Amino acid sequence: MSEIDDKERPLDVERLRGDFPILSQEVNGKPLVYLDNAATTQKPTAVIDSICDYYREYNSNIHRGVHTLSQKATDAYERARVRTMDFLGAGRPEEIIFVRGATEGINLVSQAYLRPRIEPGDEIVISTLEHHSNIVPWQLLREQAGAVLKVAPVDDNGAIDIQAYKDLLGERTKFVSLVHVSNALGTINPIREMVAMAREKEIPVLVDGAQAAAHGRVDIDKLGCDFYTISGHKMYGPTGIGALYGKAQLLEEMPPYHGGGEMILSVTFDKTEYNRLPYKFEAGTPDIAGAIGLGAALEYIEEAGIESIEAHEKNLLDYATAAVSSIDGVEIIGRAPAKAGILSFIIDGVHPHDAGTILDQQGVAVRAGHHCAQPVLERLGVQATVRASFALYNTREEIDLLAQGITKAVEVFA
Repeated sequence: MSEIDDKERPLDVERLRGDFPILSQEVNGKPLVYLDNAATTQKPTAVIDSICDYYREYNSNIHRGVHTLSQKATDAYERARVRTMDFLGAGRPEEIIFVRGATEGINLVSQAYLRPRIEPGDEIVISTLEHHSNIVPWQLLREQAGAVLKVAPVDDNGAIDIQAYKDLLGERTKFVSLVHVSNALGTINPIREMVAMAREKEIPVLVDGAQAAAHGRVDIDKLGCDFYTISGHKMYGPTGIGALYGKAQLLEEMPPYHGGGEMILSVTFDKTEYNRLPYKFEAGTPDIAGAIGLGAALEYIEEAGIESIEAHEKNLLDYATAAVSSIDGVEIIGRAPAKAGILSFIIDGVHPHDAGTILDQQGVAVRAGHHCAQPVLERLGVQATVRASFALYNTREEIDLLAQGITKAVEVFA
């Protein structure tokens, strides 16, 4: 994620909030305060309209039709691919593969890239910070191929131990897969440095960008990674759509992940000739509306200004950290020096689920649990936390309501 530069301009948050219809409602008689953005973000009208317009005006299958509706749908779908390429700083549209989300992107790389190349005893390096989606696919590969899974540790603040990570990169390391931003703690990994360390040893690297891409500038060229994954629903787009960036040379070498229509040039009972990139990896009718919605979401983020979003969310995180830290009995979990807009905490004597329920009664939506990141929470000595996570439409006034709800939870269980 980038440093803030001269492109930054203040967000007109109240105007932007008006773009999100769901935010105008009440929950349990209170104005909705939506602070569960690390789980999924809300959708602006521009995204909702883009999906409705597709179904209302030019619903048709893509690529294979010569009629007008099919051509319009194909054009919109491929424009979304180009927009994704530009958003991530990739070089070629065919390096963008539409998938269901970051999870599928990781699984695709695991099975289509690494499985044919890995031998018993070869090593895969991940980190303690990973979401389960960047742990389980590599465990499956370990079972399939006899690989060894190495895990880079974190310190007591939830920051990666960079020297320990470097020491794990050995002669038998065949792949590295790292989260860009921790969904449980908000820790921002020094990805450029970590990728560079692996690349010095010619080790390919995948970066899980699900929690990063909507909150700071991603530049694939500067990061230097071989693969990068995103999920649309975590960046104001629809669920069920995401993208995998892969270097063209590597994608060309990889076999298809799924088989079916679209990913072929010709089929006989004796032989199938696979399609060119990126279609080799997009079997069957894709989520056309989802891709169009993702393209609209990326356009919305760019128009708002990604540097401005990053600065706004950093301001919210600082404000929330101070407000929540001042409440007796509350402990923040994860205090890495570099953090995105995620605040995890526990309340002495209050189960996170109970705290989440009390906050919900106040109209405040947060997440309570292990956040599909059990290993890192166990490393920090907790089983679950309450997590507030911020987006471009959140305000300091909402942070104040969060703090009031936490205070109420403390009082209820005193």
